[in-house]
Amino acid sequence: MSQPELSVAIPTYNEAKNIETMIIRVADTLKAAGIAAEIVIVDDSSPDGTAGLATKMDKRYPVRVYVRAERLGPGPAILDGIRLAAAPVVCVMDGDLSHPPEVLPEMYGLIKAGKARLVIGSRSIKGGGTSDWIWYRKFFSWSARQLGRLLTPVSDLTSGFFMFDRNVLAGVDLTPIGCKVGLELMVKGNHGGKVTEYPIIFAERAAGESKMGWRETRQYLQHLGRLSLWKLARLFRHRQP
Repeated sequence: MSQPELSVAIPTYNEAKNIETMIIRVADTLKAAGIAAEIVIVDDSSPDGTAGLATKMDKRYPVRVYVRAERLGPGPAILDGIRLAAAPVVCVMDGDLSHPPEVLPEMYGLIKAGKARLVIGSRSIKGGGTSDWIWYRKFFSWSARQLGRLLTPVSDLTSGFFMFDRNVLAGVDLTPIGCKVGLELMVKGNHGGKVTEYPIIFAERAAGESKMGWRETRQYLQHLGRLSLWKLARLFRHRQP
């Protein structure tokens, strides 16, 4: 495969019911748009055979599979996916079909045109939203976003669907707690404020069970605390004579 223009990193755990459809939709969408891309699957040793199914597709699709020795969660898997990505532009998205692959060309186009260095797949701006979420899921999502509004002007700061120019990582030490690597980039990334939200409809996972729970909620709150301290320390350094 020639040098890719875009790497799509997908962390997985027990996504055997979704992974083949996910790879096909991503690959077909980017091929139709004329974007040379690779798909990097980072699997946390799924016992359901996710990695094996993805590996079998590498003869027809531009897929690389990296299997982690133990399950450490989506955050470390995302960081591994970013590290393994070969392209100058990297996208991170979930492997459960909740993020629509069909918007990838538009997100990529914003970066290539120089209109953004970090693009967030957003549920919170006009044209975006969620499908079939009951009221308390919407309330918890809204509450999580409000808690972090002092850290970044991005409206959907909890989004796990984001794309960025690799230069955003220059001089940045990524140390997220939990899975919100996108939030880490929004706050600490070397993007010069060139952050754009692109509307998406977040769908319920097509198959399998949700992996969100109280552990992830606790990690998010801890992550907000760490980022707040980082931002305060940075402001203090800049104000010193």
